[in-house]
Order: sequence, then structure tokens, then C-alpha cells
Amino acid sequence: MLVGLLIIVPLIASLLVFFTKGKASRTAALGLSVVEFILSVVVLFQYKHNPGNANLLLNCAWVESLGIHFAVGIDALSMLMVLLTTFLVPLIILSSFNTEYEKPNSFYGLILLMQMALVGVFTANDGFLFYVFWELALIPIYFICLLWGGENRGRITFKFFVYTLFGSLFMLVGLIYLYNHTGFDTGIKSWAVTDLYQAGKSLSLNQQSFVFWCIFLAFGIKMPIFPLHTWQPDTYVNAPTQGTMLLSGIMLKMGTFGLVKWLLPITPLALEKWGWLAIGLSVFGIFYASCIAIVQKDYKRLIAYSSIAHVGLIAAGILSANQQGIQGAVMQMLAHGVNVIGLFLIADILMRHTGTREIDKLGGIRSMNGNFAVLFLIVMLGSVALPLTNGFVGEFLLINGVYQYGAWVAAFAGLTVILGAVYMLRSYQGIMLGERKDSAIAFGSLADSDKWVLYIICFAIIAFGVYPKPLNDLAEEGTKAILTYIK
Repeated sequence: MLVGLLIIVPLIASLLVFFTKGKASRTAALGLSVVEFILSVVVLFQYKHNPGNANLLLNCAWVESLGIHFAVGIDALSMLMVLLTTFLVPLIILSSFNTEYEKPNSFYGLILLMQMALVGVFTANDGFLFYVFWELALIPIYFICLLWGGENRGRITFKFFVYTLFGSLFMLVGLIYLYNHTGFDTGIKSWAVTDLYQAGKSLSLNQQSFVFWCIFLAFGIKMPIFPLHTWQPDTYVNAPTQGTMLLSGIMLKMGTFGLVKWLLPITPLALEKWGWLAIGLSVFGIFYASCIAIVQKDYKRLIAYSSIAHVGLIAAGILSANQQGIQGAVMQMLAHGVNVIGLFLIADILMRHTGTREIDKLGGIRSMNGNFAVLFLIVMLGSVALPLTNGFVGEFLLINGVYQYGAWVAAFAGLTVILGAVYMLRSYQGIMLGERKDSAIAFGSLADSDKWVLYIICFAIIAFGVYPKPLNDLAEEGTKAILTYIK
């Protein structure tokens, strides 16, 4: 029942917030999102105490004639993704306390509705249910970007919607194809994830290849990887800050999580045949996005391209299909989610305090606010994977895993470390150090809500960099479980 509450609580919370007026909706959304986080921690303790607890599974017949069940459950990987989601949503809501949005009840209601769909994606154990939650997650973020985005939001949001819907339809085709190959021993067709695994393994190489590319297309667009990324930079820059945080911090992980749970175990033969091409696209995307990030003048757009580079390495690690690669990818998904929220908040703070995100127009902010300079530095170092920060653990395992796949591939994938340090350090230097380039720009003290979000993020960066064992143990357990289906 607990896993059902993880989905029901944000759904009820969103409905309550929709009917709350004014600033009270913002406070209510924050409080209810904290309740959801506390619930996820309770689920974590239940899982650690007894992974087979009946409270961690829910399986009800939905459309029995088609073998569709409302089946959700908690395993090691879904537990980590649920924790990431429920940890970040309160921070995303708190980060908005210095921005006045029109119709705040609708804005925060949509955030909580999206949280419900995201938790559903990460806990679904039924292929059809997974697809339903996958599509549901698109609806709130579409309206958030469309109604509260910047200039040209209509055109940019439409492009984002078409891209993701296009990929989703191909995934649906792949899932239906798998469904039609279930029940070969019992005669009863099923959407259950384990039955889809068995159906996938029963397919020939050509059949698996068809399913592989259908499903990979949807996940590749959502992450995104090269060349499916063209919707991402404009959408990230144009969306309201909290929308960008949802997209980059959590929604992106739908694609990487999908690779681990839904693609690798279903198409092992196709992965052997086509993995080199998918990894090649991922690794090329690292180099491509990093080079573009280096020349960016807008700090928010720079972060958008850096996200593509990080995701390219995560995807390459997953597709290497070994223990270190997948485990490192899971750890990096968690680290990237936390770090990118901090970076986009910093970009928003710069815009609110100075009226610009142009790196060339900024400078000398350290002398105006030393506290902000330190917080910015910690988030930036986490992003470039400095040892003893959360980003180092996953990146080390990822490069190790990719090296096992191929030394030359690892050499190119490792460029994310060097190039990432180049554009991150240069941007920090240009924004925070030196002299003010425009004497009219002043930078005052941070608002309390901004401070608390950055304090919490910096604490997480250091704490899980120094002591990653609790998360790493779960990632290792989840990875070993997936590998049993691949080998």
C-alpha cells in the first residue's frame, strides 16, 4: 500500500493546490511535497528492512481481458529514482519563492501532478502502465513551458511536444510488438515487465533489433542524446526556471532509467549487434555538446549543453552493459539531478540580481557576495566531478565501465572530464572573479529561500561525495538484478 500512496499523495496534493488561491498555493505545495519526501524515506526504511514487504507492491487488474494491470513496485533502482524525485521537487518549489507567477495555484498544481507521473514511471511494473505514466508526465511540463515560458514559447514548446510524442509512439509500437509475443508458453498475453523480458529474449535478432530501435528512439529523445537533442537547448532556456529544473533534474532520468530497466533486459541480442552505434552516438554527443558549451555566452544555455554531455556519458555507461558502467550511470543520474538543479538556480539568481546571464557582462560578483561565491563554487566542483563530491563516484565508475567496453571509446568519453572543467571553470572565472565589467551591475544578498536551496544542495554534494556507500549499495543491488536478465 505504501507504493500506492507514493502515487496517490502527489495526485491529491495537486488537486488541493489547484483549488488554493494566491500565495497560499505555494506554501501548500511546498508542505505537501515535503510530506511526499517523508513518505519516500519511510518506504526506503521498509525496503532496507524487508525488500519483499507486501507494502512495496501493488498489483490490481485494470483491463483484465488485455492482460493490463495497475502494477507498481519498489526495487533498488526505482527506490533511488523515487528518492531523487521526492527530494528535488520540494527544492524546485522552494526555489520559486522569489518569483511571482500568474495563477500560482495552476503552476504548483502542475508541478505536483508531474511528480505523480514521474513516480509512476519509476515504479511501474506493467508495460502499458509505464507508457501511460510516461505520457502523463509530458502534459504538465508542456503547460508549464507554454504558459510561463519566455519569448517564442509557443513555437519552442510545440517542437518539444512533437519530438517527445513522436518518440513515445515508436515506443508504444515496440511494446505492443512485445506484448503480442508474450504467452507463447501459457497462451495468456501479459504486459508484466518480466513477461516482456521473456518475450524479448524469445525474438530473433532482426525482431529484437526492431524493438531495440523503436524503444531506444523514445529514450534517446527524452535524455536527449545526439542527434535527437535539437529540442533541448531552446526548451531549457525558454522554460521558466522551475520547468527547466523538472526537465533536467528529473524528467531526463526517465530516459536513462528506461534504458536500464526496459531496454537492456528485453533486447540483449540487439544490444550486442547495435550497441556500438548507440554508444558511438552517445560519445560523439559528449564531444559535440562540450565544444558548443565552451563558446556559449548565456550561462543558462551553457548548462543546457553541459547536460547533454553528461547524459551522453551516462548513456554510454548503460549501453556498455557491465556492472561498473550501469552502476556508475545510476550514481551519476543521482548526482546530475542534484547538481543541475543548483546550476539552474544559480543562473536564475544571476538573472534576478543583475538582469543578465551573459558571462561577458558579469564579473567581480565574489567581491560583492562572498557567500554566494562559495556556494556557486561547490556546485560547480560537483558538476566537474572533483574527488569528494557526488559527481566523482559515478563518473569514475562510468569511465571504468566504458573502458571495459573499449579503451578508445573510454578515451573519447573521458573528454567530458577535461572539457567540462574547461567550460565550467571559465564560466565561474568570468562571472565571479576579476573586476566588474559593468559598474551599474550590483549584486545584493541572497534571499532566504535561495540560500536554503543552495545549502541543501551543497550539503548533498559533499555528503554523498565523502560517503556514497548508502546510495552506492542500492545502485549495486539494482545493477546486479538487471544484469541477471541480460547475461
